[in-house]
Amino acid sequence: MRPSHFLGGVLALALTSSAMAQTGPAPAQTPNSTTIQPARAPAPPGVPHGAPLSYEQAERVMAAAIDEGRRRNLGLTISIVEPTGEPIAFGRMTGAGYGSADIALAKARTAARFGRETRVLADALAAGQLWPLAIDGLIPVEGGVPIVVDGRTVGAIGVSGASALTDGDIARLAEAAAG
Repeated sequence: MRPSHFLGGVLALALTSSAMAQTGPAPAQTPNSTTIQPARAPAPPGVPHGAPLSYEQAERVMAAAIDEGRRRNLGLTISIVEPTGEPIAFGRMTGAGYGSADIALAKARTAARFGRETRVLADALAAGQLWPLAIDGLIPVEGGVPIVVDGRTVGAIGVSGASALTDGDIARLAEAAAG
């Protein structure tokens, strides 16, 4: 077992144990009793997957992200992946931080595999939902956006190097270039 899997399991167990300790045991159910469950907003459904985007589409998305990064005078790292999360294109602009490479790829993979923007996961975490921390490889930080063509997720873009909000804005702007 890899250390990261072990630590992820320990974290999930600790969070579950902590939550149970704070709330106490579940009340006993009787046949005629009703249990009131706390209201939870369901996660929005992801966009269904389609065939992977072409390299030419990935180039257009990459070019749009780089152009916007230059316009804003930012050093960004950009990763474009297919629906499985495997890379199609990668770019690290001059001045981009070294750690942003892993972050951009993780954002793209998360958006591709879940068919939704990573900001949805960031919002869930901000609302106190801890499940985004329990999934290995998932990154609940804005900046990952699925690339949707004809109503299907054909890939995703992950942007890292600026603030999370700016990364997300650039990723959404670039996603539109896939056509």
